[in-house]
Amino acid sequence: QVQLVESGGGMVQAGGSLRLACVASGRTYGMGWFRQTPGKERKFVAGILRSGDSTKYADSVKGRFTISRDAAKNTVYLQMNSLKAEDTAVYFCAAEDPRLPLLEPTADSSAYPYWGQGTQVTVSS
Repeated sequence: QVQLVESGGGMVQAGGSLRLACVASGRTYGMGWFRQTPGKERKFVAGILRSGDSTKYADSVKGRFTISRDAAKNTVYLQMNSLKAEDTAVYFCAAEDPRLPLLEPTADSSAYPYWGQGTQVTVSS
């Protein structure tokens, strides 16, 4: 069973930065970050292959957010800069099934069977 633990959420003013971290149990995985606001579907934010060789971003965060991973720490990060009020959401990290490794980062949430508990990000305008 893959366990994921997110951290780094909080409250920040518009224009500020936060860095989210997601620690995975046992090893590194291809992973994604998603976000969700009340009453809305969970939306893809960014993804990265287990190798770290390839990344993918939602258009709404390109140029502002960066996904990266530290293999030695089994950790994936989401650096969020130039935050906007519309970035306010609960952010979730998600991991691939290690038996079915991703060939490319994907925005398809069904490709990630393992999810963290979420961390709240609030951006005040």
